[in-house]
Amino acid sequence: MPSGPAYATPVVPMGTGQQLFMGRVEESFIENILRYNKGKVGTFYFTYQGNSEWNAMVYQGRIETAGRDHIIISDPVSGKRYLLMMANLDWVEFDERINYPHTEISPEIQASMEVSE
Repeated sequence: MPSGPAYATPVVPMGTGQQLFMGRVEESFIENILRYNKGKVGTFYFTYQGNSEWNAMVYQGRIETAGRDHIIISDPVSGKRYLLMMANLDWVEFDERINYPHTEISPEIQASMEVSE
């Protein structure tokens, strides 16, 4: 019997970055967004396909750190810490504004976008 989770859709590696104009790198991957929100408390929704005991789990906790394939959160009430796999993460909810890593657009590109509008 195979071990590990089975995926219905291909899993795309996160955090590889996308090259933009002027040598800039796009960094709006989940791991980076979670890092920008380090210290915030959120509700994290996970699904574990092929697991009949607990195929869906909800965790509430403070973001400690995030990597390419994982996130570490801590429960502010119990102090319990969780190391969770990004491949199982469905979505995250926050009760406050989400910090987002905006990339700057060069003046030349901004001007060309305004002309075409």
